Amino acid sequence: MLRRPRILHPTFLTDISTRAAAHIADVNLEPNDSRRLAALCGPLDQNLKQIERRLGIGIRNRGNAFRLRGPAARVEAGSALLAQLYGETSERDALDGDTVHLFLQESGVEELLANGNGEAERSDENMVVCTRKKTIKPRGPNQKRYVAAIRANDLNFGVGPAGTGKTYLAVACAVEALENHAVNRILLVRPAVEAGEKLGFLPGDLAQKIDPYLRPLYDALYEMLGVDRVNKYIERNIIEVAPLAFMRGRTLNGSFIILDESQNTTVEQMKMFLTRIGFGATAVVTGDITQIDLPGEHRSGLVHVLDVLKGVAGLSFTRFGAKDVVRHPLVRRIVEAYARADQAADQAADRSR
Repeated sequence: MLRRPRILHPTFLTDISTRAAAHIADVNLEPNDSRRLAALCGPLDQNLKQIERRLGIGIRNRGNAFRLRGPAARVEAGSALLAQLYGETSERDALDGDTVHLFLQESGVEELLANGNGEAERSDENMVVCTRKKTIKPRGPNQKRYVAAIRANDLNFGVGPAGTGKTYLAVACAVEALENHAVNRILLVRPAVEAGEKLGFLPGDLAQKIDPYLRPLYDALYEMLGVDRVNKYIERNIIEVAPLAFMRGRTLNGSFIILDESQNTTVEQMKMFLTRIGFGATAVVTGDITQIDLPGEHRSGLVHVLDVLKGVAGLSFTRFGAKDVVRHPLVRRIVEAYARADQAADQAADRSR
């Protein structure tokens, strides 16, 4: 049973009772105004879902009584955020996703993520990614951290060799976000750089020309949504496929954006892409810095951005290694063999100087 609220303000008060062991907080929002509560929660509780996804906590409510559950530091931030947003409802008829996003920015969650606070180990059940046709369970601590980071941050980098699940899990999180109405559409982006071959002219319209480059993303979408639904979403522009060069000048709000094979972006292209991110958007950038296909005079935008954005709050870097490969065991041994060969070549080059 909830305790009787303490009066903090004649027209705006909150009561927070935190249970440290279970990381549960009970919050009463006063005055008990159904219109303001509806504005706070949003249509179909979309605002609450946005807060849950960003902070990595659970929120349940009955009327003006809210219960928050999760890591202690995140629950505390969520409690304060609900109080601030409820005060905001007295000034307007509704709260949109952009307003919630701005308050989230000021809630301290970025500092929590940057300092590693509130990142208590989550159960395997919480790490499962559920889609219409398939449930995906991350394997190993690196994949679990990757999924948790995508759910908690607006910008995420997954860097590592082939077969580590960085693209597949990004697509799974995108589909989950779309089905949960956390985003309005999925945008698949890739630099159209050939892997050491000159394919020449490709027939068809724009989508058909870049389809071969995006085949891994399509395969993952087909597994999770089904071929018919994917095709329908593409026709309705809910799933959009675009070459990286076509991103200039756009601002992408309410979208889940995946930039695949980002090691083949130039420094200028990477900066251009990262500045496209709008309100309510989540971006995942994946790439393998050992497989760069750019001409020799161009520096990889992925290699550059790993240094430039080091220590910036509000984004995450997940680095995968050979131990994270989930394909055939031979793939892991191949990755390790190439890594040893590269290391030996670097050492030989150093000795020759």
